[in-house]
Amino acid sequence: MIKTDILIIGAGPTGLFTVFEAGLLKLKCHLIDALPQPGGQCAEIYPKKPIYDIPAFPEVLAGDLVNNLMKQIEPFQPGFTLGERAETIEKLEDGSFIVTTDRGTKHHAPVIAIAGGLGSFEPRKPPITNISDYEDNGVEYIIRDPEMYRGKNVIISGGGDSALDWSIFLTDIAESVTLIHRRNEFRGALDSVEKVQELKNLGKIEMITPAEVIGLVGRNHLEEVVIKQGAEVFNRECDHFIPLFGLAPKLGPIADWGLEIEKNAIKVDNTLDYQTNIPGIYAIGDVNTYPGKLKLILCGFHEATLMCQSAFQRIFPEKRYVMKYTTVGGVEGFDGSKKEAPKAVVKSID
Repeated sequence: MIKTDILIIGAGPTGLFTVFEAGLLKLKCHLIDALPQPGGQCAEIYPKKPIYDIPAFPEVLAGDLVNNLMKQIEPFQPGFTLGERAETIEKLEDGSFIVTTDRGTKHHAPVIAIAGGLGSFEPRKPPITNISDYEDNGVEYIIRDPEMYRGKNVIISGGGDSALDWSIFLTDIAESVTLIHRRNEFRGALDSVEKVQELKNLGKIEMITPAEVIGLVGRNHLEEVVIKQGAEVFNRECDHFIPLFGLAPKLGPIADWGLEIEKNAIKVDNTLDYQTNIPGIYAIGDVNTYPGKLKLILCGFHEATLMCQSAFQRIFPEKRYVMKYTTVGGVEGFDGSKKEAPKAVVKSID
């Protein structure tokens, strides 16, 4: 059982920044995310896409924003349960909650902060009739552990950043990497496209375009894929087929937790603390809705800040928190680190 002060469901930018604001209040956080790494959409879908509306950053890549947030919260030592989806919730007699993931990992906390962005992301699957027969038997939609592909023959489908970046990464691990895309042009970052082309020229990646995988073959495990390229149809041996066609956001099991839902978003009672209709459960970031709601990372940061103040009062109703600006009080991490402005030295005058 993992125990924490605030259990954050969703490790996107809003969820990550919650760790910082909670840390200033001496509250520990643990995050659950269905994706294999922190960052949400920014890390999984468009890590190299520039963002222009983050204060003090005229332009910042989405992936760099995530890296900076991870560095910012490092002193507060958050825990992570990644590659698992929050599945069920149980409210205990003392008002605290137990959240269990789809892999059976249990988490206990007095406060739940749902920061799931647009919801849990589910992979967009190619229209192959028997693909479900090979899921976790040679077909994977998300790469959780690159080491499982060591020495294997891997075929990746897709034309975006994920397909390009993983094709590049796996060339140093897999026996062979084949990239298949239905078009000749890729829609990923230019430097990734150029790197894939370079690796193709070096014989480290095979590219088959324009083409698509239309069938899967194998007894107990995937053995071959069926590829259609123009009028030609042929089979190619492989150990793993990884279709990376992006992720579709869905509210997922959270929709069955008894929360008030409006247009596939979680309704919060007010903009004082972003609490839901269930006391102790908050919704912040793109996953919530209220009059005047704007789905911006900036707004998620603001909501996280106010939510943490309310969470503190819920966890410690007998304590009175006096807010101190970080410019005055500094930032004291759970790891013993301390950041503070240098103190002025006043010398006596003779």
